[in-house]
Amino acid sequence: MTTSRTFLITGVASGLGRAFAAAALNAGHRVIGTVRRPADAEAFGAAERATPLQLDVTDFAAIAGAVRAAEGEAGPVDVLVNNAGYGHEGALEESSIDDLQRQFAANVFGPVAMMKAVLPGMRARRRGHIVNVTSMGGFITMPGISFYCGSKFALEGISESLGKEVAGFGIKVTALAPGQFRTDWAGRSMDRTPRSIADYDAVMDPLRLARQIKNGSQPGDPDKAAQALLQLVEAENPPTRLFLGEDALGLVAQKLQQMQAEIAAWEELSRSTSFAA
Repeated sequence: MTTSRTFLITGVASGLGRAFAAAALNAGHRVIGTVRRPADAEAFGAAERATPLQLDVTDFAAIAGAVRAAEGEAGPVDVLVNNAGYGHEGALEESSIDDLQRQFAANVFGPVAMMKAVLPGMRARRRGHIVNVTSMGGFITMPGISFYCGSKFALEGISESLGKEVAGFGIKVTALAPGQFRTDWAGRSMDRTPRSIADYDAVMDPLRLARQIKNGSQPGDPDKAAQALLQLVEAENPPTRLFLGEDALGLVAQKLQQMQAEIAAWEELSRSTSFAA
């Protein structure tokens, strides 16, 4: 029998966040869902057991108080799903430091602030599960989204390290790494830096065009990702990292093979740096 939990899911107005919230509500859980617009808060709050929380996760100073208020209404958070974020597309040399700061504010600093807001309660209760939605781009890389991959690599590392810090308190931490899912990530949720350096045309132009063409026909089903999330939080021993999608699994396996080959090829040099016995 499924135990009713209180979920706090960021970014429930669209994409995976909306699918996650709908699945949790349908399964009988309570959901606190963050949105940025009043109209989205009203729409989300119309569902039974749904508590809208109007919050921008990049407003770090507001997060702790907002979470406490939401918990006062919906109950202590059992599961935090850090889903809110966006993608940045642009060659690194063409992109600004401001672009990088905005990317990390939404994809790294905001999730960390959310974790810090729920951890005291989870630690006191000696239970809880934090699920950080990263990406296959938090393990593999692709040209043209270096800032995005960097932010997801950072969140992956933070998740894995945090999991070791809080394991003794009964708190689980999982990085949930989707491949390509049929959401707005490559559409309205993508921030694209204008092209300016012709040398990158051969790399960037085909990638940008292909991503735009594929938007809306990605292989991943958000509703099935949501069911995977529910299975994940029911697991007694959830994984440190869970990839979602055939594409993610294939690309990760390919990178692991490449890493093993490269380590072997450079092993002698790697081992040459110790003091002589």
